[in-house]
Amino acid sequence: MAKQSKRFTHYQKQVDELGVVDLSTAVGALKGLESSLPKGVKPCKFDQSVELSIRLGVDPKQADQIVRGSIVLPHGIGKTQRVLVFAQGDNVAVAEEAGADFVGGKELADKIKDGWVDFDVAIATPDMMGVVGPLGRVLGPRGLMPSPRAGTVTQEVAKTVQEYRAGKVEFRCDAAGNVQCVVGKMSFEESQLQENIEALLKFVDSLRPTSAKGVYVRNIALSGTMTPGISIAV
Repeated sequence: MAKQSKRFTHYQKQVDELGVVDLSTAVGALKGLESSLPKGVKPCKFDQSVELSIRLGVDPKQADQIVRGSIVLPHGIGKTQRVLVFAQGDNVAVAEEAGADFVGGKELADKIKDGWVDFDVAIATPDMMGVVGPLGRVLGPRGLMPSPRAGTVTQEVAKTVQEYRAGKVEFRCDAAGNVQCVVGKMSFEESQLQENIEALLKFVDSLRPTSAKGVYVRNIALSGTMTPGISIAV
């Protein structure tokens, strides 16, 4: 087992003492972790991403209980995402004008088959799914496979590219029913993080499957890239 750093050990102690708190307190505590470091313990050298983890009372083995979606958060995520678009014909120019980083067809698919995945979001027009479909084994495990349900298989190329470049995020529950989603950066104001989180929670709540039984949202935790999770009262 790897030895924990002095910084993480300090963070863990602070989080353990905090217990389960409301959202506002959790955001303030997360933002305050680095300022609480004792003398001689170096803070993190980069602007950490902030992530929300939600444990849902669903059974992902049932197709109708898979919770997934995408949302443009009020304050973005503090990062310009690299967008790839599979398109042909007039949609190539549309995607390029909207700000897509990579646009193409079979040549991009062949590049991905060879191991290239240097992008954050993949979008495809419906007429390109014959080219994109075989990439499922490469893109699927990385959460990059275009999907109609997620809104990344679409005819609205310009709008979708612009939304993702502005900070639209995708999520899908894992095999244990957990949803994890980036909600901003540690450098964000507390109010910005809180508004992003509230928007995400409201959206996830709206996606509750009709077949899900019992408590839907069971646990919520907020963390930074290099911090333990702070438990938020449900």
